[in-house]
Amino acid sequence: MENAQYYLEKIMEFGWEYGPKVIGALVLFLIGSWIIKRIMRISGKLMKKSNYEESLKRFILNLSGWALKVLLVIIVIATLGVNVTTFAAVIAAAGLAVGLALQGSLSNFAGGVLIMIFKPYKIGDLIQAQGELGVVKEVEIFTTKLNTPENKLAIIPNGPMANGNIINYTAEGRIRVDTVIGIGYGEDIKKAKKVLMEVLTANDKVIREPAPTVAVLELADSSVNFAVRPFCKPEDYWDVYFATIEGCKLALDQAGIEIPYPHRVQIQKSE
Repeated sequence: MENAQYYLEKIMEFGWEYGPKVIGALVLFLIGSWIIKRIMRISGKLMKKSNYEESLKRFILNLSGWALKVLLVIIVIATLGVNVTTFAAVIAAAGLAVGLALQGSLSNFAGGVLIMIFKPYKIGDLIQAQGELGVVKEVEIFTTKLNTPENKLAIIPNGPMANGNIINYTAEGRIRVDTVIGIGYGEDIKKAKKVLMEVLTANDKVIREPAPTVAVLELADSSVNFAVRPFCKPEDYWDVYFATIEGCKLALDQAGIEIPYPHRVQIQKSE
């Protein structure tokens, strides 16, 4: 009974001594978290009014948010009576150990900074990098997210993105659509070129400058192949590609120009 009373008194003493600090630290954390959210929201609105680039805005907000949260945690720990100087030394030592263990993540962070500085791409650009093709959805601290043509989400580390080859299809504002259309050797080449060019000029999504081209590409085994190359905006690429293939087939059929295809000849044996 005496032991129980002794432990109860110790718990009460601990509660009186540290209870207010714990409650104060909890209240401080909740208020600090609310303030950080408000700061991030206001900062986002100010950046939007200042016409900050979307990818740069998200990167800065993401980085600032993490920095403010770390600062808040240090302040909360200080209110509990923990020596911040000692804590900072522990954090520095732990940071060194974690840094050595997470060299790849630090490389990705550095890559993200380089991407923000040199801007090889931005949100909304159609790019090809690290074996993936897609539209940039988001540039985060450590990764870049792409939406692929199959509507899949590709997440690529920023380290390889900053150090590897990147093809930006959007940067020039226009992209060439390469298609190959073949006609029979017995058909009129000039007539076929005219028919194919009319298909391109009739498409509203094909831009006029640079002008689309139709030229003989090669004399293949069973066909004369044309390089049919319209230009369009990057976001219209697939629409123009499919419309060109379909339109060329229909126009050549209507003009009576044969598109070669394998024929199977059946030989009948005489009795």
